[in-house]
Formats: sequence, structure tokens, C-alpha cells
Amino acid sequence: MSSSIPINRRSLFRLGAGVGLGLAAAPLLAACGDGGTTAKAEAKSASLLPNSAVRNIGLKPDLQGTTTGVPQGFFSYPAKPLRATKGTPLKGAEPISATMETFSPPPPARGKNAAWQQIEKLLGGRVDITAVPADDYGTKFSTMVASDSLPDLFMYPESGGVDNKAAFLQATCADLTPFLAGDKIKDYPNLAAIPKGAWQAAIFGGKLYGLPIARTGTGGAGFYRHDLFAEAGVTDLDQITDLDRFIELCKELTRPKKDQYAIIAGATTMLAMSAGAPGGWRLDAKTGKFTVDLETPEYRQAVETARNLYKAGCYYPGTLQMSGAQKAQYTDMFKNGKGAYVYDGMPTYLAPGVGYIAAMKAIDTTYDPRPFVPFGNDAVTWMDNVALQNTHIKKASGDRVKQILTFADFAASPFGSEEYTLINYGVEGTDFTRDDKGNPALTKQGTQDVTVPWKFAASAVPAIFSADSEQGVRHVHDAFTKMIPMMVPDPTLQYSSPTWDSKGSGSLGTLKGDALKDIIAGRKPMSAYDQLVKDYLAKGGEQARGEFEEAFQKGKK
Repeated sequence: MSSSIPINRRSLFRLGAGVGLGLAAAPLLAACGDGGTTAKAEAKSASLLPNSAVRNIGLKPDLQGTTTGVPQGFFSYPAKPLRATKGTPLKGAEPISATMETFSPPPPARGKNAAWQQIEKLLGGRVDITAVPADDYGTKFSTMVASDSLPDLFMYPESGGVDNKAAFLQATCADLTPFLAGDKIKDYPNLAAIPKGAWQAAIFGGKLYGLPIARTGTGGAGFYRHDLFAEAGVTDLDQITDLDRFIELCKELTRPKKDQYAIIAGATTMLAMSAGAPGGWRLDAKTGKFTVDLETPEYRQAVETARNLYKAGCYYPGTLQMSGAQKAQYTDMFKNGKGAYVYDGMPTYLAPGVGYIAAMKAIDTTYDPRPFVPFGNDAVTWMDNVALQNTHIKKASGDRVKQILTFADFAASPFGSEEYTLINYGVEGTDFTRDDKGNPALTKQGTQDVTVPWKFAASAVPAIFSADSEQGVRHVHDAFTKMIPMMVPDPTLQYSSPTWDSKGSGSLGTLKGDALKDIIAGRKPMSAYDQLVKDYLAKGGEQARGEFEEAFQKGKK
């Protein structure tokens, strides 16, 4: 698991439509084993992956994307959105039930929700979607599993879940291989636009079980105040040559008398990428040896740097201890001018009305927030935002599975389409109006209607767009243009470890995050890092390593 300190990195990518991802990982190896009910280590077969295809409904981008995963950029929204699906695809189908996480207040029910009603009109059928607050979703999922009341389509919890995920999926969920593998996905052109790299984590037990909620490939390295950096003499991030120079800069940016500090909450992930540390695991492709991030000198150096920054008073007091549930509190502190750097996921930067560009412009027009890019000669970016999570279809007849996939294809409609517009902005005239540039602006009703989590049923084609700032679109596009080529493959996408599946984002992630907070804050000495590594390996890390290495050897056969 790739952890930010103190916040779990995954919790930072929950909002906003994803942007591009090419298949940056090495080619998948042939799978071995029979895919039985017992979870086991395995290499994932490339033959199970859908053949991705570019989805073009006729829109011309202002900034071109690249085949390596840099997304297209748009400065304005289409005046007349185009359809991305045909007819009424759910006409005659039984109602579909779906349960998804939400990170917004509960949406209005269908009867009071114009967008919901219009979506069902286009579909020609009913979708009963239940939105569960993210903090409660793990409990809700466990209850549904225990009571055998899973809906037709459901999102797997981002952390936790079941102990034997492969066995659960085989017993409970539809095998999507016959419907989506290879060229079979052509019947669902919007799903086919999801890059291959995002599908890897949906393979379990030699079968394709999930629909990925695709994201950016890399979630970025946080955001910084370019105006403050410039005041300190750094007008280009390339001027930050190494970690020591960053410490010097942070000391200059820390101004307690102005209630302003260099860092809000945490910076360890960004520091680790700048040091060249792996994002979870590192694989030696020649020997098949896996090394966990904590074991590498680069990651340790990043933690030592964070500790030195904390000791120097560069963290805003109290923010290091803030949890993911307090994200809005510490990101608001940054937006209100109390820090020069904050760690957050790229999708939040251009979020309409509440993103960094829009919110900070409303507070002070001199604020200039921009995406941060890892610095230094050894810098890398992590393939840590391939997908938010997978959604799964409950076992059903072939015809029923096709109906549900048709709905998922609708939910994955690309930027600028009529379907995408309804999901993200609602009904024109009721949920949104057009500004003087023709871009959609949500009404009060619209801010409520669009909180139905349709976008977590499946992900839309990647795109960068902002009605608030053309310059913001350029900043994001420029950042990805730099970061995508720096992205290192995540070897865990190619191989399966049952222990890692069950503990990587659960107990091991908690152990790691809690211990590093104590070390960085100085409550424990740096020597405690060695004990953390031992504990991490003893409580599942070593077993996961063995399973990954076993899978690697199987893949060579």
C-alpha cells in the first residue's frame, strides 16, 4: 500500500472524475494454477484483460493527450453534448440495484431529483442506487455480505472487506471474462476506453471479476503555493535540487508570526517520490526479489527528512495528527493561506466551486496554487492511482449480467457526452445554468442532485476540464506531462498475493501509518524505524513477499 503520512493516500483520490492512464506496467505474464476457491499467489494473465480502445464521440481537445497516459485538456464545455450510448439500453430490464460509497451529503431521492429522473429516462429503466457515507461503507458491506443481501452492483470497500477476497469473488460475483476479455468488450465502447492498466487489479483466481473505477495512474504529489515559493526565490520546482534544499526552502516558508507554515498535514509521500523510493514494492525483474518500501534506504531518507522538517517547526501545529476524516479541515487551512504545501490527490484541484483553483481565487486573487511535481535527480512518480477501487456484479444469468454491464457502460460515458453531463451536472435549467463562457455552473438544486454516486458504477473517459480556470487546466496538463514519464510500474498489479490483498490496505497500512507519525513527530526515536520494519514484515509483509515471489516464478513457467 502507498501511504501518505498521516493520511492514507487512497482517501485523497475519492472525488472528481479520473484523468488518464496508459498501461505503464510491464507486459503481464501467463497465469498458472486452476483458480480454485483457495486464494493463492499467481501471475495474472494478459489474456484476461479487455482490449482498450480510444473513445471519441467527436470532441476536439484544446490540449492533446498522449499514448503514454497524459489526458486531453478542455477549456470549455460542449454547447450541445453528444450521446455516447444508443436508444434506451435498459428498456424491458428489471430494476437494477446498486450500492456505492459517497463522499457527499445524502442525495435527494428520485422523486425530488431531476437528474436521476432524466438519467433513468435515457436508460429506459430503473436503477435503485444506494449512497452510503464513506466512513460507514465498510460496515454496510460487511452487513450485506453477512445477510446475503448484496445488490446487483456494488463497490468493494477501499479498505477492509473480506479475508479471502478471491474466494469471495468466485462464490458471490459474476465472472466477467466471457463478456469483457479481449475484443469481447467492444459491445461496451465506453468501458473499453478504460486503460488496460486499470483492469489488472480486477483479476483474481485467473478470472476477471471487477469493473475498475479508473483514475490517473499517478495521483500526483500534492499542491503548493507558487506565489509563496516565488517569494522565497523558487520560481521553478527544478530549482529544488535535493531533499536538503527542500528543507532550507521550508524553513524560509515557515512564518509563525503570520500563522503560516511550510507544510499542512503531511509530505512523506512527496518526499519519498523525490528520493526515488518505490510506491509499495520494488521488483528486481532479473531475480524476482520483492522489496517493500520500508526496507529501502530511499524511503528511510524520506522519513528522516520529514522528521527533520517537523523538528524545525515547518509543519502547521497539530495537522500531522489529522486523520482522513479531517481532510476538509486541513485542506481548508491551506486554501485559507496557512500553508505553502499540502498533500492531496489531483482530482480535487479543479473540482467545480470547491477545488483549489476556485476556492483560493475566491479568498485571495494573489494565491497561486499549482500541482507539485517530485524534485531531484532521483525523483519518480508512483503508479498509485490506477483505480480508486473495483465494482462487482453479483452472480446472475448471462442476460442479466449483460444488462448490468450496459448500465455500467452508460455510467462510463466520456467527458462532454449527454450522459456525462447528466451524471456530473444534472439537467440544464434546473441543476445547472451556463456562465458567460458557456460552461455549466451548478445551481443550489444541482449541488444536491449530482451527489448520487453514478460515477462509482464505472469511470468515464479521462479528461481535464475546469469552468473556473483555463490556466488551471494547463497546470494539470503540464504536471501530468512531466509526471507520467517519471512513473514507475507497480509490480503488485501483475501478481497476486492473498496476504497483501487482505492486509496491504488494512492492518499493515494502519501499523505503518501510526508508527511513522510517532517517528516523524519525535515521540519515538529514529531507531524505532528498524523495529517498525521488523513488525511490518512479521505481521504479514514477509508472507506477502513470499507470495509475490512465488507468483513471479509461476509466471516464468
